[in-house]
Amino acid sequence: MEEFKKLLIEKKQRIEQELSQFANKDPKLKNDWDSRYPRVQEGGLEEAASEVEQYSETLPVEHSLELQLQDVNAALERIEQGTYGKCENCKKEISKERLQALPEAKLCSECTNK
Repeated sequence: MEEFKKLLIEKKQRIEQELSQFANKDPKLKNDWDSRYPRVQEGGLEEAASEVEQYSETLPVEHSLELQLQDVNAALERIEQGTYGKCENCKKEISKERLQALPEAKLCSECTNK
């Protein structure tokens, strides 16, 4: 179990590091990050449009990373509760190979493929 906890903590740190490059952690909401809106300086309309476009491109990335972070935190919680490694659908054990590849997995391979 410690092996998977370590993998999850490392993954959480990587996700948070990636998020911190373009977003700030929301102090009010757990696991919520807010993309930094570009500061439009005196540089012309073209530069401002480019910065706004870049901002709009980071929003889906932020959302995807937040979802990954939620899954990782949920897996860490399952470790604490003693339910980690059990499929949430059929209640069978999730294979060690699957957990090594995707430590935040909630479903076994069979249920994932249904």
